[in-house]
Amino acid sequence: MPASTRHHKALAVFVHCLGILAAVPALPAVAPDPAAARARPAVAAPEPSPSESSPARLPSAPPAVPTPTRALPPPAKPPVTVAVAPAPTPAPAYRIHVRNTGNAPVDTTIRQELPAGAAPSVITAGGRASRMAGHSASEVTWRLKLPARSVTTLNTSLAPGPAGQAVTAPACAFTSDGNRPYDCATATWNAAPAAAPGPAGTPPWKQLPVLLGAVAGVLLLAGAGWWLWRRQRRRRPIVAAALASGGAPAGDPRQGRGTIYPRPASPRLVDRRRRPPVWLLTVVALAVLAGVAGLAGWTATRRVAAIDTDKQPTSGAWRGTGATGQVGVPLRETAFEFTVYRVACSAAGAASRRQCQATVGVRNLTPEHQAWHGELQRAYLPGGRWVTIDEPATRTANLGRDVFAQPVAAGSRLVLPLVFSVDGREPPKQLELRSGVFSAGVRVDVP
Repeated sequence: MPASTRHHKALAVFVHCLGILAAVPALPAVAPDPAAARARPAVAAPEPSPSESSPARLPSAPPAVPTPTRALPPPAKPPVTVAVAPAPTPAPAYRIHVRNTGNAPVDTTIRQELPAGAAPSVITAGGRASRMAGHSASEVTWRLKLPARSVTTLNTSLAPGPAGQAVTAPACAFTSDGNRPYDCATATWNAAPAAAPGPAGTPPWKQLPVLLGAVAGVLLLAGAGWWLWRRQRRRRPIVAAALASGGAPAGDPRQGRGTIYPRPASPRLVDRRRRPPVWLLTVVALAVLAGVAGLAGWTATRRVAAIDTDKQPTSGAWRGTGATGQVGVPLRETAFEFTVYRVACSAAGAASRRQCQATVGVRNLTPEHQAWHGELQRAYLPGGRWVTIDEPATRTANLGRDVFAQPVAAGSRLVLPLVFSVDGREPPKQLELRSGVFSAGVRVDVP
């Protein structure tokens, strides 16, 4: 065989071997489990593109899958809890049950805020009554050392107030320094139920729409009766003349003779319809117009009187209905139930600004965790101005914790201090609390 032919054949064999090696895929390092291969359904893998067959290819990023949001766990139960119940006495009285759930004694300060104008008559367990700085209300304070796993009962009685008036007096357990609240509770004392009086209001016969309607009805009936009487009076001579003539026309020889009834051939008298006089229609129209005008004026007056001009502009919110109440009364809005247990301001000194701390209970009434913001919580001053939460001072009062950083868990309840920095010597007149920007919120009057 010539040398050139041998060289061409060797080159052809070498190229053919290279093609076979390129066509055979790379074998895996570990053989797959036969049982797993039989259990796994056969899925045709897509043919890799030339760019994917490169050994230097980097692994692709995982798909963007949203992480499900988890509800926040409820807050830990405080070591000291408070429960307040009204006593069944003729005068306002309360029983405060303070429970230490821990295994060690706890030093605590109990404060019960009394409504404005109320004075305590009986205080047990060494409590002392004092007037709150800058407020017209007073409070009762106890300093106790609660034994481990114990329940302490405190009793307070107030001087009798106005009959039938409900009296609300919340109580809170604070740390030994009296700044950070453990827990709070509230109760409303009501007098013995008496016979429910009838609805107090203007008697029906003294109301303007009723009087106008009665006058219009009397005029209408009088006019209709007078018109019927005139019609009957005019009809009598015509009927008498027809009976006297016997129903025969004038000039008839039968006129004046007796007849036998019924007379089918006798002509029927044609009665001309009488219309009521113009003056009667005018009187009735004026009476109806006066009644309609009086009813419209009375309705407009009632609606205008129902408008509360003292409400703040934020009361017309987009979601829910706003609520207004006193300190210690639970007030519900769209998502939260707010209860203001205590509002205390620092003594007015030479400084232009002072801090007012409100002890607030927040309960999430929805099945989802809800976020809230400090900028939405306001304190209204006597001049009509308002201020928002002092976030650095609020964080300090909560031991460095930002209470607005995390949402409130579903169904949970928080008791925390909120601090407002105000100007002047007068305390805030009203607090406005809300869960969201479009929530109607609640307003609490500060005594």
